[in-house]
Amino acid sequence: MKKALAIAALAIEEQPGPFQSSSDLRDMKALLDEIIESDTELAYYARAARIAVLGAPD
Repeated sequence: MKKALAIAALAIEEQPGPFQSSSDLRDMKALLDEIIESDTELAYYARAARIAVLGAPD
């Protein structure tokens, strides 16, 4: 679930202008803040999301 939220949040961030749902993005980020326990874990899921959405880790 953590990985799916990270991927969804990044996918929304990558959407241009009117297609970006800022309320959904805020909700997803708030939920991630609640369920991710450390900065290391956050970095892991952020990297996994970049690979899934952008095709590269950086």
